[in-house]
Amino acid sequence: MRNIFTIGHNDLRLFLKRKSAFVWLFLIPLAFVYFMGFANRGGNDPSNRKPEVLIENLDTNFLGRVFMDELSAQNMSLLDPTNRGTASRIIRIPADFSAKILQHQQSKVEFLKRNGSDEANAAIIQLRLFRALIAMNGHILEVSTGSDSNGPLTEAALRGVMATPNPVKLKASFAGRQPVPSGFNFSLPGNLVMYVMMNLLIFGGTTLASERNNGVIKRMLSSPVRRMEIVLGKIYGLLLLGLVQITFFLLVGKFLFHVNLGANLPGVLIILMAFAWVAASLGVLVGSLLAAADRVSGICVLASLLLASLGGCWWPLELASPALRSVALFTPTGWALKALHQLISFGSGFEVVLVPLAVLLSFGAAATWLAARYFRS
Repeated sequence: MRNIFTIGHNDLRLFLKRKSAFVWLFLIPLAFVYFMGFANRGGNDPSNRKPEVLIENLDTNFLGRVFMDELSAQNMSLLDPTNRGTASRIIRIPADFSAKILQHQQSKVEFLKRNGSDEANAAIIQLRLFRALIAMNGHILEVSTGSDSNGPLTEAALRGVMATPNPVKLKASFAGRQPVPSGFNFSLPGNLVMYVMMNLLIFGGTTLASERNNGVIKRMLSSPVRRMEIVLGKIYGLLLLGLVQITFFLLVGKFLFHVNLGANLPGVLIILMAFAWVAASLGVLVGSLLAAADRVSGICVLASLLLASLGGCWWPLELASPALRSVALFTPTGWALKALHQLISFGSGFEVVLVPLAVLLSFGAAATWLAARYFRS
């Protein structure tokens, strides 16, 4: 064990002495996490979408203002008229809205379609408009049947009823399939998985190929070190390198990007370290099979990008076809992201990711056996 630790610690020291290592370990992945998280943020909680709607309030009396507040309380994003091009629907409050209601007459709110708009958001807006209308009528009815029901309807009385705590509460949650991961909750796990795979493949493969070509491996074997100790030492050093990168990005994700790690942080760390074991073993395997370090680097970049795309690092697999989701289950990246999204985006307990963890450990054991089997000096 002492030889394994010595080889691993020495490799980590040599890895971190390279200036390029910090660029690939921290700067480039950090830029991708920010860019993809910002581009995929969607502006909404995926389990409680907040569609954009334009409200044209032609009424200058207090009931138009109160109804605007009720619409806003229904979790819709009210747009400025200058941004009407992004609205999914337009709600128009007529100029005589207050006058008709105060005269006990029916007043109709217009619900206008905008060509090329998002139909899914439009359906949500229509539902929340109905809820706002029901709530508005309920408040007016409550004022009318109250102790001062003989007096005229006033803004103060109406807002007083609206401010009163409701004795009945409705708790709504996402029904059916789980929401699509978005924002930094998607970009941090996706890019971390991709760059852990890429860096451990490249650093592991190129280092082993270079040391074999330079005769370093043969000199190590001439000392009292066994082949298996070299293989495990190399994997251990890459695991330490992966741990450095994982720790950095978990800290950045929690305190800079406010990713919801919560009580699942130990589970996230276990999944990532199991995945790092797979990547480290594959890096040693590639370095054993290929002789030229420059060829190793190119193949590792292509392989990591392919695994990232198939595993769901670039886009949520919830949006992919069933065939692509099935293909992802043949990759370690797919299983790692499946577990991480369960822990981060969906808030599941650790018991839900036991199967992905077992699969990753199986990948790691198989890759380690192959690395030892094909190790060359």
